[in-house]
Amino acid sequence: MKRMITRIAAVTVAAFVLGGCGTDQPPVCDSLVAVQTTMNQVRNANVAENGLAPLKSHLQQLKADVTLLLNDAAGQFAPQVETVRAAADQVRTSVVAAQASPDVAHLAEVRTTLGSLRSSLQVLGDAMSGTC
Repeated sequence: MKRMITRIAAVTVAAFVLGGCGTDQPPVCDSLVAVQTTMNQVRNANVAENGLAPLKSHLQQLKADVTLLLNDAAGQFAPQVETVRAAADQVRTSVVAAQASPDVAHLAEVRTTLGSLRSSLQVLGDAMSGTC
């Protein structure tokens, strides 16, 4: 049930972010929605109930989505996309460390890096607002 609510929330956020876009939007807009949707899945992952494995899976999907976004951005938004990629890599690194040693410090680092990723996605979304 939580997973379904998470997906509904992700679709709602995506619709809100791109509410003003027409159907003739460039592929980079769809890629941004995919990144934002996966980011919401990462953010809503219930580590307490499910452990870190589902989070790691979502992060792998996020990496693929960011890579596609970078390709679709074709240099126009490359600095912002690279910041998102670096932030996603930091999250992935912190998750691996937390899996190896699931203590308070490592879990706090996961939370911190997720916040940085969320911020970098917002900067990218703001930069793309005139396109999408």
